[in-house]
Amino acid sequence: GYRIRKEREAKLVKSAKSAMEQMLDKIKSGESKQLAVIIKADVQGSIEAIEGTITKLSNDEVSVHVLHSAVGPISESDVTLAKASDAFIIGFNVRAIPQARDMARRDGIDIRYYSIIYDVADDVKKGLEGLLSPELREKFLGYAEIRNVFNITGVGKVGGCMVTEGIVKRGSKVRLLRDNVVIHDGNLAQLKRFKEDVKEVKDGYECGMSFENYNDIQVGDYIECYEIETIAAKL
Repeated sequence: GYRIRKEREAKLVKSAKSAMEQMLDKIKSGESKQLAVIIKADVQGSIEAIEGTITKLSNDEVSVHVLHSAVGPISESDVTLAKASDAFIIGFNVRAIPQARDMARRDGIDIRYYSIIYDVADDVKKGLEGLLSPELREKFLGYAEIRNVFNITGVGKVGGCMVTEGIVKRGSKVRLLRDNVVIHDGNLAQLKRFKEDVKEVKDGYECGMSFENYNDIQVGDYIECYEIETIAAKL
């Protein structure tokens, strides 16, 4: 049974590859214009909703092709697939693992993070219109890892953090990531260094952080810090 299964798997890989090659040939020859996407999300329901929403945007001239979709963080194999097929990657409430992030930067692969399905549809629509702008409305600032959790009277839980990339800024927006999955999206309540309020903390430094109206933080969680930028619409 094992040998037959292996042969069958090899055949499946071969047929999948040839289907992808056929698709690429069609696009190259100009028969069909396709926007290839890879979807990674926190739950299966999100994937189904995104697929349902974006495939409706296809018409005779242009279509959306979902190359791959799965639950979980964005991996190196997702980036490899995106590179091979000129696709962009949609991360819905999930993030790329560090190795995949580095690989995407190196290979110029577009990874886009979302938490609202409408925004995914909006970007895919622009992509189909040939207007997918690399400028995002959201500007990534930095990551911090929670290394200790303190209970402070009158404040609640405060994370003793180490900034591991970029900077964190007071007043910025934050997401709490557990195993590369977004579990909270909100605002930073406090940013301190040695009990003093500070405006920002850079990579390699420790700080204390707490969230507005949110306390479910654990050692090992990551805090993603970002700002929303207003970018003038381009036609």
